[in-house]
Amino acid sequence: MKSIIFIALGLIASSVVHADALSDIKARGSIRCATLTDSVPLGYQDPTSRQLVGLDVDVCKGVAKHLGVKADIQGVAVSARIPSLMTGRVDLVAAALGYTEARASQIDFSSAYYQIPVKILVRKDSNVSEFSDLNGKRISAIKSSTPELYARQQVPGAKVIGFEDAPGAFMALEQNKVQGMAMTEPAAIRFHTRTESMHFLAQSLHFEPSCIGIKKGETSLTAAVDGALKAMEDSGELQAIWDHWYGPETEYKLAREKKLTAVTEFR
Repeated sequence: MKSIIFIALGLIASSVVHADALSDIKARGSIRCATLTDSVPLGYQDPTSRQLVGLDVDVCKGVAKHLGVKADIQGVAVSARIPSLMTGRVDLVAAALGYTEARASQIDFSSAYYQIPVKILVRKDSNVSEFSDLNGKRISAIKSSTPELYARQQVPGAKVIGFEDAPGAFMALEQNKVQGMAMTEPAAIRFHTRTESMHFLAQSLHFEPSCIGIKKGETSLTAAVDGALKAMEDSGELQAIWDHWYGPETEYKLAREKKLTAVTEFR
């Protein structure tokens, strides 16, 4: 009888210790969401307010609003996105986080709230017009990013060099230390428009579905985030966020061709 009581008490204690993240978030009244800090227009520090702003920041705030909690926005480096989730430092990561099967073995993903092409930017004087022209050459990309991954996959004859941030990757291209830069098109447009000496290759490395990352096994939180994103899509909130940062009145002038898409579509 004593053994049964001890086992029951142990199960109760275990359930308390392993209370799901959504319950913790509701009790805390805030959700910790990590975004980039140096990637315009996804996540960056506003020079006037010194606050983090951007498309992914607005998505985090929208999800928090629909969950009925405050958004605690925290900065994260590209290479620290998945470790921050796995160690429990943050609850969500909305930081240009593309879905891949390898990442899905480590963390869970929400539905994709946007999909954008991954392109290669090259110098006009390089005589590079297609991927095969980069064989034996060097391509820069942000370390641990999906553009780095897809550049290695789609241009196996090139040497892909990882950099800590986008400005470093672009500077290497400007200085002709590399002959191409792999990056999502919206991010690369900022660099492309600074100079007339660059252009995009016509081919795309990949169409990247960007999702919110969630710690593995947090099914209640994942379902709640997906529900919030659906509500934001249905109300036009996601489209409004896209238009504010990428739409016809911005320097990017990009159409949002793909709407909210279930992550199962990419498996």
